[in-house]
Amino acid sequence: MKLPVYLDNNATTPCDPRVLEVMIPYFSDIFGNAASRNHSFGWQAEEAVEYGREQVAGLIGAEDKEIVFTSGATEAVNLAIKGVFEMYASKGNHIISVTSEHKAVLDTCKHIERLGAQITYLQVKADGLIDLNELHDAITPQTILIATMYANNETGVVQPVAEISKIARKHGILLFSDATQAVGKIAVDVNKDGIDLMAFSAHKLYGPKGVGALYVRRKDPRVRLTAQMDGGGHERGMRSGTLNVPGIVGFGKACALCLNEMKNEGDRLESLRDKLENGLIKIGGIHINGNVQQRLPHVTNLCFEEVDGNNLLVSIAKNIAVSSGSACTSASPEPSHVLKAMGLNDQRAHSSIRFALGRFTAEEQIDYAIDHINKVVLELREWNQFIGAK
Repeated sequence: MKLPVYLDNNATTPCDPRVLEVMIPYFSDIFGNAASRNHSFGWQAEEAVEYGREQVAGLIGAEDKEIVFTSGATEAVNLAIKGVFEMYASKGNHIISVTSEHKAVLDTCKHIERLGAQITYLQVKADGLIDLNELHDAITPQTILIATMYANNETGVVQPVAEISKIARKHGILLFSDATQAVGKIAVDVNKDGIDLMAFSAHKLYGPKGVGALYVRRKDPRVRLTAQMDGGGHERGMRSGTLNVPGIVGFGKACALCLNEMKNEGDRLESLRDKLENGLIKIGGIHINGNVQQRLPHVTNLCFEEVDGNNLLVSIAKNIAVSSGSACTSASPEPSHVLKAMGLNDQRAHSSIRFALGRFTAEEQIDYAIDHINKVVLELREWNQFIGAK
């Protein structure tokens, strides 16, 4: 078995070889600009982009024209929140979000707060879910947007998006969801879920880095946005810039593969995830963070009592790749804001590790991870007891 074992698939996934295969011709042979309408090089590129758009839309139950390509989920988040804030300013300036959101959402909300937006940050319960009654009570006549992630990137907890949508629709409020971790892992349907805007990214579902999408509803209601990048009017005027044709081709193929393989893959990963949890929990002093019923099939976040999470990460880093939270905040010494929002104290938050399995995770790797991590955890606890005794 090849080491190290990669169990950090929420940070990024490897590009599926089948995805890479369809991308390669678009770097050299079919290299045209999709906006070049006067010759065959441009026509070929445009055709590839539109086919990719169709594949991406098909994964989430959307129409082709409702997909706006971006450089990734972070740009899509910015376009959605800032675009709604500016476009609907005459209606109101109040946005509701959640304390456990990804920093892309929280930092964007902080930015528009400085521009005059009023933001309500809902707390989450101990299991990571929001209280729908608190959401309802937070709505004001000035509320124009509810921004809540579909599935949390650190715990895998899945919010009741369809129920949130019913509340939003009742009050004529738009619903935006950062579904970066959910799309391609579980069934996400923008119409069944009642989502008006949704961000997601190719590199979280075995596609290339540097390309993502924002779903923008075209009817019932028709959502309008103020562009955040100007210069040519690409993507129906919402996002200017030369399109990443190879990336879009790969994104489309990745979505098509997920559509066909997601159900079986989810069942397989859930079984492996449960095996990992049971194998680690048996040594005692280990707890699952977050709701264990409403969560992604491939993710678990575990608190290791009497072990510093950073020490555990360093001790296993050569052999097993995991993380203490979002890759975007991995350089921060602060405990996870997601776990803190769920009520964990600093010590327990610092003692928590995220495991995210993926398409290329094998059972023998899980067996190895269980044995190796259990050994390291016991060694670290013995060392802590020795230091404490001195």
